Amino acid sequence: MKQISITVASVLMLTQVEAHAFEAIANVVGVAPITEQVNHPTQQCWTETQQVTQAVPQQRNYLGAIVGGVAGGLLGSQVGRGNGRVAGAAVGAGVGAVAGDAVANQDRSDNIVTTTTPVQRCRQVDNFQAVTTGYMVTYEYDGQRFSTRLPYNPGNQLRVNVAVTPR
Repeated sequence: MKQISITVASVLMLTQVEAHAFEAIANVVGVAPITEQVNHPTQQCWTETQQVTQAVPQQRNYLGAIVGGVAGGLLGSQVGRGNGRVAGAAVGAGVGAVAGDAVANQDRSDNIVTTTTPVQRCRQVDNFQAVTTGYMVTYEYDGQRFSTRLPYNPGNQLRVNVAVTPR
């Protein structure tokens, strides 16, 4: 019971020390925009030409390898007896094919071709812009000057909340 009465007495005392608050109009004496540099990067692209050099292979001539293989096989089969003739024919055909291919394609060379190709190049370019992020406002109320930062320009007058509390 004693605890309840102390709580009630405390609540009554707090209500007697209540603060008085009201709204008033203050005169604005200065407004300064607060700006900040913000980067909005952009992409800058252009087209360049680039020369590309490549070798274009010519068609191979396989007739020399075929003729050389047949001739080598025939010559190789003349060497040895029995299974030696088969082995000689196989070795002769292989050597004849390589030699015939070398003779048939000895003057062959790849053509070198140079072409021009368009290539797109891009780079990122900084684009700084001044952006207003708020306003430093100086205002006067009841003969005193105050400053605050606001997200907007208040104009010539500013609504302020005034609170009066006892000391």
